[in-house]
Amino acid sequence: MEKVMWLVLGATVMVASLRADRSQRARLVARIALGVLFLVFGAMVNAIYLVTDWDSFGAFGEMSQFAFVRDTWASLVATNTGLFIGLLIAGEATAGILVLSGGRRIQAGLVMLMAFHLGLLFFGWWLWLYAVPILGALSLLLRAELRHEPQQATRLVGPGS
Repeated sequence: MEKVMWLVLGATVMVASLRADRSQRARLVARIALGVLFLVFGAMVNAIYLVTDWDSFGAFGEMSQFAFVRDTWASLVATNTGLFIGLLIAGEATAGILVLSGGRRIQAGLVMLMAFHLGLLFFGWWLWLYAVPILGALSLLLRAELRHEPQQATRLVGPGS
């Protein structure tokens, strides 16, 4: 189920981000889809897997095309699954909350998610099929957010103030 939702919500983010620069509604749709994706189908699903299927995280690093990633994952992450997957869950939840929260926090959440997806590129060529397009979508969404952020009001000070 979560794979279907990653596909549906990820596609929604990608399509909405194409219009985000011209449409406030598209920016909102992209942010909601992204926030739900990372809060529910990222953080919450990983938390459930951490409790019910602890060993599934060990296999994730084995899919990498790089030996240093496989070796580091096996020696560091697989032996400290609770710590590292707990940090992953916290990061996904934080990014999801930031993207949903509004203001400049959206930009911080988008940057976090861009870093997350850049990291995914080290874990297998098949992840490139998802991560590269979503990185493009996140870039478009960040650009739109930067262009359309409310201008800071400047205080006009009269003479002698």
